Amino acid sequence: MPIYEFYCDDCNTIFNFFTKSVNTTKKPKCPKCRNKTLSRQMSAFAFTGKAKEDSDGDDLPFDESKMEKAMQVLASEAENINEDDPRQAANLMRKLSNMTGLELGPGMHEALKRMENGEDPDQIEAEMGDLLEGEDPFILPEKKGAAAKNQRPKPQVDDTLYDL
Repeated sequence: MPIYEFYCDDCNTIFNFFTKSVNTTKKPKCPKCRNKTLSRQMSAFAFTGKAKEDSDGDDLPFDESKMEKAMQVLASEAENINEDDPRQAANLMRKLSNMTGLELGPGMHEALKRMENGEDPDQIEAEMGDLLEGEDPFILPEKKGAAAKNQRPKPQVDDTLYDL
């Protein structure tokens, strides 16, 4: 029996909704302001048993809703990609970087540049594999300066479990 998370932009609040069946299309109204249709959020997986929480994820240096939207767009585009064309794969990675604000690491940047020039991905991996394995493919942007000042405060979480 799934529990879905929905976000109200007006209230800046995350609500939990319970349903007896899988429901991927229904979007409820906000229980607080009652007129805003909520947007579905990506939920973290739940684990049972002892868990150590090092961080609650509030300090993530990227916008989770932006990431979710980018993944949805890219998933639909990936279905139509020609696997024999390295330019298309490189283009998809560039779109991911642009849509999420995540910067490419220097090795990944070089690999994509070579793919955009039509080089064989297997050859690139053979030549750059060790370098790529030793670095993160994306550089997470820092939350500082004017961008951090313009960010909304962390959403409130309503602990009530509503019926969907």
